[in-house]
This record gives sequence, C-alpha cells and structure tokens, in this order.
Amino acid sequence: MIYLIGYMGSGKSTVASVLSRKLNYEYIEMDQQIEQKEGLSIPEIFQKYGEAYFRKAESELLQSISGDVIVSTGGGIVLSDENRKWLKGNTVVYLDASFETIDERLSGDMSRPLWSGQKNENNKRYEERLPLYQSSASCTVKVDGKEPEEIADEVLSCLNLQISGHNKER
Repeated sequence: MIYLIGYMGSGKSTVASVLSRKLNYEYIEMDQQIEQKEGLSIPEIFQKYGEAYFRKAESELLQSISGDVIVSTGGGIVLSDENRKWLKGNTVVYLDASFETIDERLSGDMSRPLWSGQKNENNKRYEERLPLYQSSASCTVKVDGKEPEEIADEVLSCLNLQISGHNKER
C-alpha cells in the first residue's frame, strides 16, 4: 500500500493513476470514495455537515483500506493526530508542490471548499500544513515543473531507496 499525501492541487490523483498503471495496483481516490458513500460532493458535505464530519469520514476510510493499492489522500488527511500516527506505520510519499504551483493550478477552482479567493488565507493554510506533510512522509518528491510520468518514476525511485533503508528526498 502506498499513500500519496500533499496539499490540494499537488497532483496526488494524477500521480496515483500513473502509479496504478505502472505497478498494476488498484487506485483509490479517498475524496471520491467519500463522495460516493455520502451521495454528496465534498463541497456539499462541508456545507451540510461541516468539516469535522468530513474529517471523521476521512479517518474511517483511511483505516479501512487494505491490499495492494495506491491511495490518493485528501489534502487535509494530516490534520488529525490519529491519521498521522496511522500513516507513520505505512509507505507514505509527500508530493511537495510550491505554493506558487498550487495557486496556479487551483486559481478559479470552485470545487474545493477550503480554497478561497484570499491568497493570504490560502498561503497561511498551506504553510501550516507543510510540517505535517514532511513529518508524515517516508519519501518526499518535489513536483514543480514536472510531468506526471516523471513524478511517478521519482516516487518509485524514492520508494526503492526507502525500502533499501534510505530516506531520500528527490
């Protein structure tokens, strides 16, 4: 099982899809799974039940996943102490995108309830989460300016190094 973590817009879903193909593993998009279970979009879940409800559903799903899978987590998965402890016992790759890359990718995206039009607010949330991603990861792969195939190859390289007993940043 390989968990991909990172801020929203870092490319977790896209890279998970590529890794799924390369490794012949199933690919799980956590946000999509929650939407299917709830019968609501993420923005609708936030609006109807609030963020705490969503985070609880996210934690329950995280701990129920098993097998040879690539898991694209939600950007806020690391906010919970319980989730970070769970992730620590697994193979976790942090897709490290700069705030500039995230801002460029998400500008105009209205489907993300925690991405506002306020750049300062978005940057503050991004900065607050960075140490949580860094401390939860087995490997870190920088994604700025790279294509999904290149990122997936770096993830595989990073994981091979990690399995060999090295914790390496790429």
